[in-house]
Amino acid sequence: MKAAVIQKTGGPEVIQYIDVECPAPAPTEVLVKVGAVAVNPIDTYIRAGMVAKPPEFPYTIGCDMAGTVEQCGDQVVGFQKGDRVWCSNQGMMGRQGTFAEFVSVDQKWLYETPVNQSDEAAAASALVGITAHLGLFLHAGLQTSDVVFVNGGTGGVGSSVVQLAKAAGAYVIATVGSEEKKKQCKKLNADLVLNYHDENLDEQIQEFTNKFGGIHVWYETLAPGNLDRTVSLMQKRGRIILMAGRSARPEFPVGPFYVNDLRMIGFAMFNASPEEQRVCADAINALSEAGKWKAQIGKTFSLSEAAEAHRLQEENTSGGAGTLSGKIILVP
Repeated sequence: MKAAVIQKTGGPEVIQYIDVECPAPAPTEVLVKVGAVAVNPIDTYIRAGMVAKPPEFPYTIGCDMAGTVEQCGDQVVGFQKGDRVWCSNQGMMGRQGTFAEFVSVDQKWLYETPVNQSDEAAAASALVGITAHLGLFLHAGLQTSDVVFVNGGTGGVGSSVVQLAKAAGAYVIATVGSEEKKKQCKKLNADLVLNYHDENLDEQIQEFTNKFGGIHVWYETLAPGNLDRTVSLMQKRGRIILMAGRSARPEFPVGPFYVNDLRMIGFAMFNASPEEQRVCADAINALSEAGKWKAQIGKTFSLSEAAEAHRLQEENTSGGAGTLSGKIILVP
């Protein structure tokens, strides 16, 4: 089979699209014929050697995948050949990645794909949807009628936050970088969509949140910068969620933070247990089945173009190019 692999860490140019041996499923694993995969920032960090090195080379890159069951191990329960499935959390913790024509996935990380969802949409929703759900519910304890603020309302995680929070009955404020993205975010039913380039951005946020006493949940999808600003916009006992900005070192307003009983929570989705992630996956599937979930796909490549896809992801993640709205998808 063909797969996008690396023999060493480095830039996108180290990715090779080559023939490798098709994996055989272990007793609790499911062999899946891949229909689509998605690119995530963590994929580029692993490839570049910015995080723990792959367990062995050649290493197949990628975390997310959707496809069709080809074969099941003899201890697999609940899946059979022909089932459509999706997964995330591959490509780390000793697991090979998903950028291949076939992937063997342990059943504990595998979920059924809703009938009304394409492989491309399922792959695009995987890591970002689970991340958004973990932050909002497991970590922030989102309640009905909470006010949620999220940076980057049309990005992978940001758009997922908007949809999950609205489905839970929250009020959502989202920021975007252009008028076109503002229209896109409004289609996701955010209550207030603002351009983060506006000079009076904070005044607009305060005007909306005055009747609530501030923001209940600040979901930061970017590297945290001005925490004085963030803390000043929060309601007492508000929760600030951090899941980006590995090298960020912002100043911290200790006094305003603790006198307002605020909480700041950092998390990485790959630390969540299979049981915790399944709760998220079930919720995303339920929204999709109800027609209340829309995957945000920015650009689609062939799997053989994995290096180009990684290059585009890095240009937007660390380079701030702003040329991408939604997830990068690759199809075999």
